Amino acid sequence: MLSEEQNGEKGQRLQVYLAHAGVASRRAAEEIIAQGRVSVNGKAVTTPGSKVYPDDTVLLDGKPVQTESRLLRLALNKPPGYICSSSDPQGRPLALSLLPEGRERLYSVGRLDYLSSGLIFFTNDGAFAAAIGHPRSELEKEYIVEASGQIPDAVLEAFNQGITVDGVHYQAKEAKRTGRKSINVILVEGKNREIRRVFSHFHLHPVLLRRIRIGPVSIGDLKEGSSRPLTGVELEGLG
Repeated sequence: MLSEEQNGEKGQRLQVYLAHAGVASRRAAEEIIAQGRVSVNGKAVTTPGSKVYPDDTVLLDGKPVQTESRLLRLALNKPPGYICSSSDPQGRPLALSLLPEGRERLYSVGRLDYLSSGLIFFTNDGAFAAAIGHPRSELEKEYIVEASGQIPDAVLEAFNQGITVDGVHYQAKEAKRTGRKSINVILVEGKNREIRRVFSHFHLHPVLLRRIRIGPVSIGDLKEGSSRPLTGVELEGLG
């Protein structure tokens, strides 16, 4: 397990193996390894860079781990009222329940909060999730936002010029008006609940917050609650 090659087989880093098995993203897998929850051939391994080989037996919390036979990258049109976690102590509906049933263990790439809707990716490909989720990917995320009342010009100015709310700086790549009560916002960094926090600063409440695009992937005519595989062209565009 410690050598670069074994019986002519090239080793794979343990965190990559776990990511490809759909256990978690590569970064989360590193934390799982550091917690001592993974063993290889009966020995606990706490170093993420350790190598594993095809004949090795990998256990997580005492249970066998095997890489997925197929890698899935799905686009889901999430309705409002669904959680993007693998479980919810409050018993709220899971976005995972909307995906086709299969043996693959899927998880979301990024988040859409409970009340928000629109495009989100699910995958069992840890390398894909890590690449898309990393800030250096600089993927644009486009949203349609509608408020309960008229949206003042000051909100557009705040998004375009930047605004600090509760010590956190928010700035969109572009925000433009589409109606008296609606705007279109393009984010790159996409901090947690960014649009909702800026709206709240101006005492506004989004009655609709819908993501319609991630990088080159548009939601198009994908029905709410439905999913589809990402195309080869889309995957290439995502880098």
